[in-house]
Amino acid sequence: MSAESSLDPARLDKVINLAKRRGFVFPSAEIYGGFRSTYDYGPLGVLMLRNVKNAWWRSMVQLRDDVVGIDAAILSPPAVWAASGHLATFTDPLVDCKQCNERLRADQIDGQCPKCGSRDLTEARAFNLMFKTHAGPVEDDGTVAYLRPETAQGMFTNFLNVLTTTRKKPPFGIAQVGKSFRNEITPGNFVFRTREFEQMELEFFVPPAEAATWYDYWINERFRWYHDLGIDPNHIRIRHHDPEELSHYSAGTADVEFLFPWGWGELEGVANRTDYDLRAHSEASGTKLEYYDQASNERWFPHVIEPAAGATRAMMAFLLDAYHEDEVEGETRSVLRLHWRLAPYQIAVLPLSKKPELEEISQRVRRALAEHFMVDYDVTQSIGRRYRRQDEVGTPFCVTVDFDSLDDGAVTLRDRDTMEQVRISIDALVGEVLQRTYGR
Repeated sequence: MSAESSLDPARLDKVINLAKRRGFVFPSAEIYGGFRSTYDYGPLGVLMLRNVKNAWWRSMVQLRDDVVGIDAAILSPPAVWAASGHLATFTDPLVDCKQCNERLRADQIDGQCPKCGSRDLTEARAFNLMFKTHAGPVEDDGTVAYLRPETAQGMFTNFLNVLTTTRKKPPFGIAQVGKSFRNEITPGNFVFRTREFEQMELEFFVPPAEAATWYDYWINERFRWYHDLGIDPNHIRIRHHDPEELSHYSAGTADVEFLFPWGWGELEGVANRTDYDLRAHSEASGTKLEYYDQASNERWFPHVIEPAAGATRAMMAFLLDAYHEDEVEGETRSVLRLHWRLAPYQIAVLPLSKKPELEEISQRVRRALAEHFMVDYDVTQSIGRRYRRQDEVGTPFCVTVDFDSLDDGAVTLRDRDTMEQVRISIDALVGEVLQRTYGR
């Protein structure tokens, strides 16, 4: 797929339509008119989003011996966010349009209201993006809490706990996948910018002298992850931040960007956070968050390299990049060429008839495959329509059980991308699909 086709605005509309129609993503509370910038993930969406997170976890934790995981709380006291700098600096510039009263991000509108075209705007003022709430039955200053705007701080505040219980030493990492909340002024572009989203973050603690080396390492590793899972290399790039863009804690930040239909947008940021976080929490809490280096008999604050990705943004990018249209037997076929690890279903079982004798053998095939894969079972409409339906939701393989299966003990295995069909014995089916996916 060319860069030009990726930038086609119609592509976004087609993918949004497919996502609603096939059960990937629904507008939240739609029967009540919806709730702006929130979405519900349907039967296929919840599977794909889980697969994106599992693919990240596999790469970042399962296949490594220097990373462990945690699942920290969503609610945190103000002291955490004061120490991290979020209470003071986690803001966007907010302006009001005096003509239509629309509230807008000043850095995204070039001095003109996109709703009514007016240039009569208020002066920009800082708007803190954190959601504030109260923990407990009384709403006063003593019960103030915040929904986390990122998952990172729970990993910093648990640094000593993890260090003690795992016996790791730098360089090592703490990984986390979970919900974050930001009160965005102007959410939009489907699930790209929402107020509730999921993050996949790693805090990698390194000796200070090794920070630059590990920073470059993680930039390359994170770029490779998207490429390995099928993103067209023409649609992904690394963009290094200019000095004036850097966050208050960063000695260097690079974004992994994807070519969305509206242009380049961030999928993931890789930041060299220096020792800012551990030092800030150590000073604010009175707890020493240093690492004791027995070899040198010294204590020092590790520096932190942070690859921080959006799970929901990544899912959107994978959907957009996988969407293709081709012609099959004179008809346009919509197909999601998703990597098999990301596809909601890896395989679908399609009995040619609803007759009991085929139902019995088809269910036996389904149960055998379900030990290893997510399996769809589809018995409605013609076999051709069922193939098209599975192509459109990205299912890599289909298994057709027909009346010959009762005699020869074989089924037809169809490949989504090549549409090649091969006859294979039921006893060999699981092994064949494992070979085509896991390579075993």
